[in-house]
Amino acid sequence: MGKKNSTTLLQFFVPLLLVFCYLGVCIAINNITITQPLRHSETLFSSNQTFKLGFFSPTNTTNHYVGIMFNLPVMTVIWVANRENPLNDSSGTFTISEDGNLVVLNDYKQILWSSNVSNLSANCTANLMDTGNLVLQENGRTVWESFQNPTDSFVNNMRITAASRTDEKKRLSSWKSPSDPSVGDFSHGLEILQTAQIIIWKRNEIYWRSGPWNGVLFIGIPIMNSVYNNGFEVVGDRPDDGYFSFKFSDGLSLLYYQLTSDGTIVEKVWVEGNKDWLVTSSTVPTECDVYGKCGPFGSCKAGDSPICKCLKGFEPRDKEEWDKGNWTGGCTRKKPLQQCGRNITAADQDGFLKLGGVKVPDLAQWKSNLQDDCDTSCLKNCSCVAYAYYRGLGCVHWSGNLIDIQQFSVGGADLYVRLAYSELENKKDMKVIISSVVVVGFLALAGSAYVCWKFFAKHRGKKQECLQSLVEAMDLHGIENDLPLYTYEALASATDNFHSGNKLGKGGFGQVFKGKLLDGQEIAVKRLSKSSGQGINEFINEVVLISRLQHRNLVKLLGCCVEKEEKMLVYELLPNGSLDSYIFDSSKQDLLEWNRRVLIIQGIGRGLLYLHRDSRLKIIHRDLKASNILLDEELNAKISDFGLARILGGKQDQDNTTRVVGTYGYMSPEYAMLGRFSEKSDIYSFGILLLEIVTGRRNSGYSHGEDEICLSRYAWEMWNAGDVMKLTNMTSVLEANIEMEILRYVNVGLLCVQEEEKDRPNVSAILSMLNSEISELPHPKLPAFTGKMVTSKSELSQQRVYSVNNCTVSIIQAR
Repeated sequence: MGKKNSTTLLQFFVPLLLVFCYLGVCIAINNITITQPLRHSETLFSSNQTFKLGFFSPTNTTNHYVGIMFNLPVMTVIWVANRENPLNDSSGTFTISEDGNLVVLNDYKQILWSSNVSNLSANCTANLMDTGNLVLQENGRTVWESFQNPTDSFVNNMRITAASRTDEKKRLSSWKSPSDPSVGDFSHGLEILQTAQIIIWKRNEIYWRSGPWNGVLFIGIPIMNSVYNNGFEVVGDRPDDGYFSFKFSDGLSLLYYQLTSDGTIVEKVWVEGNKDWLVTSSTVPTECDVYGKCGPFGSCKAGDSPICKCLKGFEPRDKEEWDKGNWTGGCTRKKPLQQCGRNITAADQDGFLKLGGVKVPDLAQWKSNLQDDCDTSCLKNCSCVAYAYYRGLGCVHWSGNLIDIQQFSVGGADLYVRLAYSELENKKDMKVIISSVVVVGFLALAGSAYVCWKFFAKHRGKKQECLQSLVEAMDLHGIENDLPLYTYEALASATDNFHSGNKLGKGGFGQVFKGKLLDGQEIAVKRLSKSSGQGINEFINEVVLISRLQHRNLVKLLGCCVEKEEKMLVYELLPNGSLDSYIFDSSKQDLLEWNRRVLIIQGIGRGLLYLHRDSRLKIIHRDLKASNILLDEELNAKISDFGLARILGGKQDQDNTTRVVGTYGYMSPEYAMLGRFSEKSDIYSFGILLLEIVTGRRNSGYSHGEDEICLSRYAWEMWNAGDVMKLTNMTSVLEANIEMEILRYVNVGLLCVQEEEKDRPNVSAILSMLNSEISELPHPKLPAFTGKMVTSKSELSQQRVYSVNNCTVSIIQAR
């Protein structure tokens, strides 16, 4: 009877199980072997659940393919097996064949794709790694991997190989269209000739290039100066050996690069809570990014009209075509070089025209190491037409045509183009005229100048002292002394004489004004107050530090001004101002819906991770607060104000100071009371800032009932009571099912503001917690500074360290 019942149950469940498999609800498999294939209804997941392998159909087609995808609600394919031979139904399998290769089979057991490795046995296994790499192994030895056979996507830990002694060059290749994964017109790879650079080819012609790699970034991608993390790496300097890769910190959101069907490499970032990927950068945003747009000896500048012009000393090769907007024919010299083949005087030697901030030309011929020899070695070589010098590469020379020169508003390198001496004569004559005028004018004004000198001697001395200190500080830290120095008149004109209508903000340091330079560039001018706690040392400190820091979540410094007892810093203009103007303004709070606040918090965290761990220096900001977080046009967060920041050297984890500076409510207890600062003091400030962003309330001066207590204390009480939703002031939160996410963020904020330094997590752990990569969070201890806050001036005078919430001040206290 029991045997009969068992048979009956099997007869019932087996067909039902087959129906479930047909509907795509079968359980996932762990690996692929000759006896365990991957069927159309099955999925193979990586152990960390980040990636999955299975069958898919692109939009607007019924074809089926085997692919590796991010395990996300939005289908995101990063690798395709049978891209040239799709399945026309859902009856395919992905398995190990008898010859040991991975194969895609149709219903007739025909091979549509194979890994095509020779001399394998059937004893092979395929696994999907946590990196997204599909690996085929024979007896534990890797014999094939998808990372070495890429399609259109480039992910963390993957390598794009220039070439190697044992393998061929590897390139990405675009899809033909968003609905067709077959190989399209564009490919992308690393090219190493005299220098390494990234290339996009359209069929067999260069479509775009990155410019040379200098050991830190690609010079032809100006955005790398400000938004790229230091996760990129180029290894190898010979054409037969080298690769390009990137590795981002574990705490960062999912990120990858895709070569699109229209020939653009786009950077995509996934942030938890989003409904789709965010495109954060692309390689071909303007016409000038197309290779050789202006032809030989032509220079392209986006925004100009026309965008192409000939270099000085050159003219259009075909003026009629040039005037029609067909610039590919380029330019030719007006006068030939005179140096070679003639006996000429030193005064008639060829010279060089400096082009600043450009993508240097393609096809560099050779390089040397000494900067002082650049011009001399170029002049000695009759075929040399230009040179450039930049750190990491040395002195690079060009011969033949100069192709693909692009003018940038920021970034790039200096290029020196060789011209005949006759093309420089006007310049020399003008120098003589100017020198004569200056001499005559000086003699005529000598008497009055002497009187003025007495009056301005003191101020001029201060200016020179500051400039000299600035130069020495930059030299000490190995920073090239090429930061633009703006004149007072230029900045006064840009800001309409610092008109109140252009004021963006005010703090203890002084005021910030919006301005526009003569070339149309919009800027933000930070004008330090004469009574500010930030003096020459802080001013120099900010210039030196931020000149070396390049990250998408740090504000970019454009230059400075030291004149007329003024100390001013010139930054990129971030149109949405500071974060505090949003989260503490009831009329703007609803503009920051929850997902946007998540992006801001994580952006600040990534910027802080760069300062603490990923930059070449270990930087402690010491003044992290809402008013020092600026928002760009898309409300992305950028950390600003590095006047109080300090560098920790080598293996140093902390430092002490007798001059405590910062903002009340954001300073950690060990820093405020003992003058001890470290990464953990910044973490405390970040925790306060996180709670303020989540709740929309200031930490200091927060009233609760009859008491005035810290927001961190109130948040801790609500968290323990299980009533965290009372903290937020966002109406949209009530309509969204995000209570658990808000609870997680408050929990992380409270972990950051614990009294003991050792209890606070580091930034990497914080980002992992926020992204739910660490599922079980510790229980936070009672926050620091949780007592009743002082409210009267008499109470304030009895305390040790104080400041108002939106001003940075220095507290000098004997210890």
